[in-house]
Amino acid sequence: MSFCSWGGGEKYKDHFEKGVYACSNCGTELFHSASKYNHHTPWPAFNATITPDCLSKVPESTNAIKISCAKCGNGLGHEFLGDGPKKGQSRF
Repeated sequence: MSFCSWGGGEKYKDHFEKGVYACSNCGTELFHSASKYNHHTPWPAFNATITPDCLSKVPESTNAIKISCAKCGNGLGHEFLGDGPKKGQSRF
């Protein structure tokens, strides 16, 4: 599945088909469907990336980090620290 920036991510909010979510710009694999969960927000939510280095991260606040594709720089939204499905996990 191609995955665009979060601006178009609402398309994938309720999409739970098994597979891989990849950058729509360059095809880099970012998230596996096994890490997707319902966070009850308007955007898809994941608790893990496919590899630790597939995203570039720039801190914006104490609990939010701006994320983009490490290969092409496509903006993907934010990582929210400690807001994942389990205590201490991140939410992408």
